[in-house]
Amino acid sequence: MPLEIRQIPCLSDNYGYLIRDEATGAVAAIDTPDVNAINDVLADAGWRLTHILNTHHHWDHAGGNLALKEKWQCEIIGPGAEADRIPGLDRAVGDGDIVKFGQSAAKVFDTPGHTSGHIIYYFAEDEAAFVGDTIFAMGCGRLFEGTPAQMWASLSKIAVLPPQTRLYCAHEYTQANASFALTVDPHNDDLKSRVREIDQLRASGTPTVPTTVAAELATNPFLRAEDEALKAAIGMSGAGAVDVFAETRRRKDNF
Repeated sequence: MPLEIRQIPCLSDNYGYLIRDEATGAVAAIDTPDVNAINDVLADAGWRLTHILNTHHHWDHAGGNLALKEKWQCEIIGPGAEADRIPGLDRAVGDGDIVKFGQSAAKVFDTPGHTSGHIIYYFAEDEAAFVGDTIFAMGCGRLFEGTPAQMWASLSKIAVLPPQTRLYCAHEYTQANASFALTVDPHNDDLKSRVREIDQLRASGTPTVPTTVAAELATNPFLRAEDEALKAAIGMSGAGAVDVFAETRRRKDNF
C-alpha cells in the first residue's frame, strides 16, 4: 500500500514533507522547517505525528524537532554522524540501515558533502527518495562541511537509483539553478527545453519539486561531470569527474 505524501511550503523557499503509511496510519515529518505549517497540515488531515526523519542538522531541517516532539511524543530518527547536532534524537542511523515505517521501509544512504553527516531516505517500493539538501532540481547543496570528492560520491549514489525515482528536495531553487546550468551546459537541448517548462511552472506558482532521477541525469550539471560536452564548455576536456564537479560547484558559488 503506497505512502501518502504531503508537500508543505515553509519559510522563504523550503519544502517540508509529511508521509503517511496507509496500512498503519504512521505519519512522519521529513525534516522540521516550520512547526506551525507542519501542525496545520496534520490538523487539516486529521493525522497524528509518530516520527521525524531528519536528513541533517541545519536549523531549517531540524529546528522544529523539539517543539513537535513535545506536542506529539514522536520518535526522532536522524544521522548518527551528526547525533550531537540533531535536537531530540532518539535513534541514529547511517548508510545501509533500514528504517521501518509502518509497513513501509526506507533505506538510508550516507550522502556527506553539504554537511559531514547528511543522509537521505529511499523508499524503493514507492519510488521516492527524500534527499534533503544533497541534490536539488538542476542543482546540489553547497559544500559547507564536505569535499568535492565526497559530494560527487554522494550524488553518484542518487544517480544510480531507478530513473523513475522521485526526488523530494528540500528547497525551491530550480529557476536559479536552471539559469546557472545554461552557463556551463549551453548546448544541452534537454536542458533548454526543461528551462522553458520550469519558467512556465513558476509563473503559475506551481512547485518544480519533486523531480526525477531521469530528469536530473539529463539536465543537472552536477550529475553530468563525466559528460564531454559539459567538460568542453567549461574548458576541462579530459579532466576527471571530481575535478569537473569541483569547478562546476565553484562557478555556482560565484554565480
